[in-house]
Amino acid sequence: MIPTKVMASTTLPLLLLHLLLLAACMDWAKSDRPATSFYENYQESWGGDRIKILNKETEASLFMDKASGSGFGSKLKYGSGFFHMRIKLPGRNSAGVVTAFYLASDSNNHAELDFEFLGNLEGKPITLQTNVFANGKGNREQRIRLWFDPSADLHDYKILWNTKQIVFYVDDTPIRVFANKENIGVGYPSQPMQIIASLWNGDDWATDGGKTKINWSYAPFNAIFQGFDVDGCVSASSDDAHCSSPSLWWNSARYQQLSPSEKLAYQNVRRRYMTYDYCNDVKRFSERPPECPQ
Repeated sequence: MIPTKVMASTTLPLLLLHLLLLAACMDWAKSDRPATSFYENYQESWGGDRIKILNKETEASLFMDKASGSGFGSKLKYGSGFFHMRIKLPGRNSAGVVTAFYLASDSNNHAELDFEFLGNLEGKPITLQTNVFANGKGNREQRIRLWFDPSADLHDYKILWNTKQIVFYVDDTPIRVFANKENIGVGYPSQPMQIIASLWNGDDWATDGGKTKINWSYAPFNAIFQGFDVDGCVSASSDDAHCSSPSLWWNSARYQQLSPSEKLAYQNVRRRYMTYDYCNDVKRFSERPPECPQ
C-alpha cells in the first residue's frame, strides 16, 4: 500500500493542480469537445457479447468470464499523435486480470506502446506497467503504483508519440518518457499502429509473478472505456512523412520535450511511486540498455 505520509504530501497535488490549469489551455484537453461515438473510430475485435456499447455509444463496457475476455480496436492506423482513453478498472478482487490500452503495429519489426493494468487482491494496489517495443525489441517494462484507486472512477490515460519523444500520461501527469535516440542505435517506433483496448486473463504472470490466480467467483470482471475521439495522423506506411509535419499540433516544439512543470511532476512520480525500472535490473541486463540514463 502507498504510505499514509506520502498520500498526505501536498507536493504532488500542487503539481497536479498546476498541470490541470496548463492543460485547460491545450487543444488535447478541451472540455467543450462533444463526446464521440464509439463507432466513429473503433470497432469490436473479439469477445462477442462481452462488449457492451452504452450511453448513446459514448462508452464501451468490456467483460471477462472464465471462457473469454474481450477487446476493441481502431478502424485505422496512425503514424503519430496524442492518443487517450478514459478507463475505469475492475474492482474488488481482480488478481490475475489485465486491462490494457495500447498502440501496436502488425509488421515484422513490431512496434508497441503499452499501458497494462495488473489486477490484485482486494485491498492491495493495482500496478500500472508500461512497455515500449521498437524494431521488434521490447523488454522495457516500468511499473508504478498509482496514487489513487483506478477502479473507483474513470481516469485519463494518454500516449504522446512524435518523432522526438513518447510520453505516457496518467491524467495530466507524465509517468514515463522514451526519447528518440536513434542517433546512438536505439530503435524508435515508426510503423503505423492501431489503437487497441482489451480485458484478458493474465494470471500466469500478472499478479505476484503468476502465483496469485484469478478467483472466478468474482467474474464477470468489467472495465469501462470512454473517450473515443482520436488526435492522430492516419497512416498506412512508415514512410508517411506528413505524420512528422510540424503543422500537426502534437509535433510542435511544445510537445518535443516536457515543460518545466511536467518535468517536476515526472520526477516526483519516479521518486515516489515507481516500483520497477528495467534500466536498473542488473539481473536481466549485464550491460545497462543504451537508452537508459548512464
